[in-house]
Amino acid sequence: MPRLQDLIDWIIAEGLSTDTIETLLQGVAERLTDLGYPILRTSIAMPSIDPLQRGFSVAWYRSSGFSTEVQGHDEAGQELFRRSPISYLLANNQQYARWRLPPGPDTPPLPLLTELAELGATDYLMKLVSFPGDTALAGVSFSIAVDDPDGFSDRLIADLEKLVPALSLACCRIATTRVAADVLAVYTGTRTSNRILSGHIRRGDGTAVYAAILLADLKSFTSLNEKHAPERIVAWLNEHFEAIGAPVEQAGGEILKFMGDSLLAIFSADIDNPAEACGRALSAARAAMDANADVNRRRAEAGEPELLVDIVLHVGEVFYGNVGAVRRLDFTAIGRAVNEAARMEKLADIVGRSLLASADFISQAPGRFEKAGTFPLKGVARPATIYAWSD
Repeated sequence: MPRLQDLIDWIIAEGLSTDTIETLLQGVAERLTDLGYPILRTSIAMPSIDPLQRGFSVAWYRSSGFSTEVQGHDEAGQELFRRSPISYLLANNQQYARWRLPPGPDTPPLPLLTELAELGATDYLMKLVSFPGDTALAGVSFSIAVDDPDGFSDRLIADLEKLVPALSLACCRIATTRVAADVLAVYTGTRTSNRILSGHIRRGDGTAVYAAILLADLKSFTSLNEKHAPERIVAWLNEHFEAIGAPVEQAGGEILKFMGDSLLAIFSADIDNPAEACGRALSAARAAMDANADVNRRRAEAGEPELLVDIVLHVGEVFYGNVGAVRRLDFTAIGRAVNEAARMEKLADIVGRSLLASADFISQAPGRFEKAGTFPLKGVARPATIYAWSD
């Protein structure tokens, strides 16, 4: 017969090797069942540090397998949380609760308890375990429901008390690893975050890459700050960055940074054949222009100000790596090609066009471009021949 200590040892080993809560939970449920316990359902729920979700829960059902529930930051997600046993425990400053099922007159009106009773559950408990540190990743909840007519046995309660610390530690390890990767990707981009997590963390670490460069700049943004509340301006800015950024990422580009009202992205290229990357950058730029125009149409219908965008396309070698102070770094792209793109953007108003490209770029991705002229670029030795997209 399997022993409880075998399960605890398995949890610790799995907590060091797996990156999924589902794998951990399934193993716990199956091994508790092998120990002879009548497990009907068990679940793990945790908060998230994520711009799209405030938390998630994973439940294992003996009859149907896994169910995953994600709670968003919107009102629907807030309501889902308010109706949960976790919210009930937190509101009552409790770390543990147990309810016999079906619910009685003194049972709190929690929808989950009724649902479990309808599945045949006779007893349900939940345990909250706090994580150290002052972060939104505050802890984990572990719940379990059984369908034995007598509910939980004293032996099962005692065994759960012994295994929950190991289970919580494993969940903490999985969650912190996931949060580190996810949050870093949100702020730096997926490819950049992978480089950082693989150890490219020292100042000066980086590499020279050949890339198509896309620089987008929203026009007349500064004047809005004098006329509108900061909250409205930020909301408008986010709308435009979403419209511009989505096509970039869909085309395989990486947004390196948002600089006030500007966006810098690169499309890694083969130095011997950059046409493919330049083609993706051009497609992204045109889609971004169209998406931004759609945002402006909706904004105009609402009687709100529009934000036009200028986009510059260039190609060349850039240094892709860590720049900054010893303890405050920025993983970004710098180099002559980036500087030239920034200088080219200043020419958009002069030539009266919103999509500009360098001669090097259009040699790799020709389209409906026409020569706009040859211009000196500040800080650049040779004048640049600039091309403008012809609608």
